Amino acid sequence: MHEERNNIILASASPRRAQLLESLGISFVVEPSRTVERPYPNELPSDYIIRVARAKAFDVARRRQSGLIIAADTEVIIDGKILGKPSDSQDAARMLAMLSGRWHAVMTGIALYDVSTGMEAAEYEKTLVRFALLSGEEIAWYVASGEPFDKAGAYAIQGLASLFVTEIAGTYHNVVGLPLALLYRLAKQIGHPLFDL
Repeated sequence: MHEERNNIILASASPRRAQLLESLGISFVVEPSRTVERPYPNELPSDYIIRVARAKAFDVARRRQSGLIIAADTEVIIDGKILGKPSDSQDAARMLAMLSGRWHAVMTGIALYDVSTGMEAAEYEKTLVRFALLSGEEIAWYVASGEPFDKAGAYAIQGLASLFVTEIAGTYHNVVGLPLALLYRLAKQIGHPLFDL
């Protein structure tokens, strides 16, 4: 099968990331990475998300002859700890209780790799998010909705959790999972602009 140089491959199964790319009118294919996501002991969140995003990009690049690979990793950080995806209802409720009434950081690492040229770029975006004080009933209701289970930090800002977010400092798209301005800048940096201007 012939692959054109301008092929864009999203190395993610996240429907949120796909929707953000679609909103720009960008043509792409989805090829999720099989990278294992596990932090090293004492690894800084910023180092972790960049490492994982790059690993995802390289994992997919190994199976392609050409194209621009876009990979990302989004994590929620509070008190210096990474909150991954909750393992069950109890874990989701625990995470939401930690976020209740407080500020936390959402960090997304993005890695781009041009298979044809070997050019790569990786960087992260950070957004601060403040949650309202949540009652036990609100947490139980939200967990019962099922929305938290495949989300870092057990919430989706573009879903029902929008009811709990009182303030953000930084880019909204970063919290959804793909900071678009950073993506655009990195693509230009490696000579693979996303658009013909």
